[in-house]
Amino acid sequence: MAFTTTSNFAGKAAGFYISAALKSAVSLDYLTMIENVKFKSNIQKMAGSGLVKAATCDFESVGTLALTEKVLEPANLQINLDLCKSTLLDSWEALQMRAGAGAPPPASFDEYVISYMGDIIGEATENSIWAGASNAGGDFIGFTGAGAAGWLRAGNDATVVQAVLTGGAGVAPVVGTIIADIQAGLDAVPAAVIGKDDLHIYLNQKNYQLYIQAISALGYLNAYNMQGEYVPMFNGIKVAVVNGLQNAAIVIAEKSNLFFGTDLLSDIGTSGTGPSIKLLDMSQLDGSDNMRMVARYSAGTQTGIGSDIVLVS
Repeated sequence: MAFTTTSNFAGKAAGFYISAALKSAVSLDYLTMIENVKFKSNIQKMAGSGLVKAATCDFESVGTLALTEKVLEPANLQINLDLCKSTLLDSWEALQMRAGAGAPPPASFDEYVISYMGDIIGEATENSIWAGASNAGGDFIGFTGAGAAGWLRAGNDATVVQAVLTGGAGVAPVVGTIIADIQAGLDAVPAAVIGKDDLHIYLNQKNYQLYIQAISALGYLNAYNMQGEYVPMFNGIKVAVVNGLQNAAIVIAEKSNLFFGTDLLSDIGTSGTGPSIKLLDMSQLDGSDNMRMVARYSAGTQTGIGSDIVLVS
């Protein structure tokens, strides 16, 4: 095979591709994303009470203003992949042949390979956002990591409101319990949070399908014939369908209170302090028909005010 390719992207140039890969993780549509975390970022949230009083001529300090601060420290991650070019070249050539009048121009082989790598990054990111248990082994700490690892677990943050699934702790919902499980979470949401515009009920795909089955069986709507205009809701609260959340977990939180951090804006990409992507054609080095794909990026999660979040598990 005479086809050759070698590309290098670093810093902001690589950030463009890494950003597209990360954002293929569905959950990022329902999180607050911070794109310029070089090493760590302080997440500050303020909560006040009793601050407004009747006006007088004198100055008198009243009420309380509490400032919570947490640290978001993304894990440095990488992909090293050795792949025979023919593995991807056949499907890329098929894509070339499908391009015709009115069709978008086919991607270059480099872009096609990067999109393949992007799928890997997106899937791994989606899973770690929720189920990540540590900042090691290609993972980062997620919101609902097992045991005490996740940011929302009682062993990690005792202020997070905990509710128990109908079938018992750790028992995934079924059609007959999913509505009660969601309602148990809503019942535990603080009154000051329940009316916020960005409040979401986070369900994974399986639990969302159980919810659709349950409300269809009750005759509330023809859930199986809904088109794209349908916005998932439960008692007036938007439902966020996220792939990486575990079956035995439901999260109720504001989008503005769940954070995802990465570094897409650094000018340096080759020393581990910023994003980088390399495609190395090994035919020019060892005569093989292999291609090496290398990507470096960072990712991590953190919460704001734990007491405003409910975990049903």
